[in-house]
Amino acid sequence: MFDTLVRKYNSWQKYRQTYYELSRLSNRELSDLGIGRGDIDFIARTHR
Repeated sequence: MFDTLVRKYNSWQKYRQTYYELSRLSNRELSDLGIGRGDIDFIARTHR
């Protein structure tokens, strides 16, 4: 059970970090990567 909590916490941290980093990019930078601002949540969730 403790392992599950640790995994969930680590997964949440990765989501948060990815979301934060992508959110800081400008629309131009996101466009260069082929990402729309509305895609950030989806990408952060699938990255973890």
